[in-house]
Amino acid sequence: MSAEPGETGPRSAAAPPAEAAAGPASPALAAGRQRDPIVAIASAPGRGAVGIVRASGRDLAPLIRAVCGRPLAPRHATLLPFLGADGEALDRGLAIHFPAPHSYTGEDVLELQAHGGPVLLQLLLARCLQALQATDPHARLAEPGEFTERAFLNDKLDLAQAEAVADLIDASTEAAARSAARSLAGAFSRQVNELAGRIVELRTLVEATLDFPEEEIDFLEKAQARQRLAAIAAAVDEALARARQGALLRDGLHVVLAGQPNVGKSSLLNALAGAELAIVTAIPGTTRDRVSQTLQIEGVPLHVVDTAGLRDDEQAADEVERIGIGRSWQAIGDADAVVFLHDLTRLDAGDYRRADAAIRARLPQGLPLLEVYNKADVAAPAVLAALPAGAIVLSAKSGEGLEALRQALLHEAGWQPAAEGLLIARARHVDALRRTREHLRAATDHAAQRDAALDLLAEELRLAHRALGEITGQFGTEDLLGEIFGRFCVGK
Repeated sequence: MSAEPGETGPRSAAAPPAEAAAGPASPALAAGRQRDPIVAIASAPGRGAVGIVRASGRDLAPLIRAVCGRPLAPRHATLLPFLGADGEALDRGLAIHFPAPHSYTGEDVLELQAHGGPVLLQLLLARCLQALQATDPHARLAEPGEFTERAFLNDKLDLAQAEAVADLIDASTEAAARSAARSLAGAFSRQVNELAGRIVELRTLVEATLDFPEEEIDFLEKAQARQRLAAIAAAVDEALARARQGALLRDGLHVVLAGQPNVGKSSLLNALAGAELAIVTAIPGTTRDRVSQTLQIEGVPLHVVDTAGLRDDEQAADEVERIGIGRSWQAIGDADAVVFLHDLTRLDAGDYRRADAAIRARLPQGLPLLEVYNKADVAAPAVLAALPAGAIVLSAKSGEGLEALRQALLHEAGWQPAAEGLLIARARHVDALRRTREHLRAATDHAAQRDAALDLLAEELRLAHRALGEITGQFGTEDLLGEIFGRFCVGK
């Protein structure tokens, strides 16, 4: 069934000089619940052809005997009946035993592939839990992400790879899935570890000089420390730029379509999606609530929200529309960018211009804003000619100008084309690389001084190394691990 990605081998990271290498697991995680046998349904909720129950623990031989009735050949799929407590068969399916340490979690793992009925899977889950508790009263149902958490704690995956498991499951585009797969295979971790190794080498030289101050040598010149530091800083800058692209590939861009009633927001959403998602009529205020759709442009997820037309509460037709307008402003406040849509057929009307100005004045300061002019197919030539140079002009009805809007959205997001081999990244990875860069810049400032303060240089390098190590989990906290793995699905 599952090719155990944890068998890629333990994570590797250079140990810092003059500093004990901090293990990723906190005492609370390493002791207690990590030793409990766990079991969960590992397939998606609902009915399906096949459902999977997965168990992990230090010794699953009693469970295998109880449920399968006989020992299993390691890593071989065996067709057999799954036995209930009374010896009667609950179902007939495939059983696979992954003995420790060559398993996803690093412990004994048993996967039972049964028919995918929810009731049957619950019966099989209860049977496995009963069999586990017969020999270990601490056996329990797995918490969200606990199988992958154990893979991390048992050195089967580093933290970046563990996060890539969830990112691969949650990927909303093909590009995001491929990037997550590369991160799961360790490509991102190798880049981080290579940078960490270069920082460690420089730290070693600096701290060795601090240990032997009687040596009358110009350390920074002889070791070419300034040049090496500059090269490391440049590599971190490159990694940060790629991580930002990877984070965009993972999280996408949240875009709100805003404007007065009947400017064509719902028509634009339908045109971008290529489907009739929102109701379109000539009646003002047709859209009362938010309508959302996730699209992709060049592999980047684009989460587009169509909102109720914005106008004063007194102009709203009823209480429902007023609530919809309130939700529109809430969506705008949560957006990464806003497409402010204008109706070219009403652009000359004074009341229309005043209403547009009132909306623009209320938009959050600093929020990326794209001014887009709709209904180009029926607009007067004089109105079109009066538009500012470079204005985004389109027709949601005919599709004219849609590609220009797509490219403008990608540009607003900071997306760089031809991102072949891009690796998935998260906001915390971007933050860790940003802090690494800041510490390296501070180190560069110290190194540039005529009488370089080597102790301050060493401290900034230590902090840079520590920030970088947070990505793979070389340095971390229990709160961080809980936040990461708590977002996984149960059974993974």
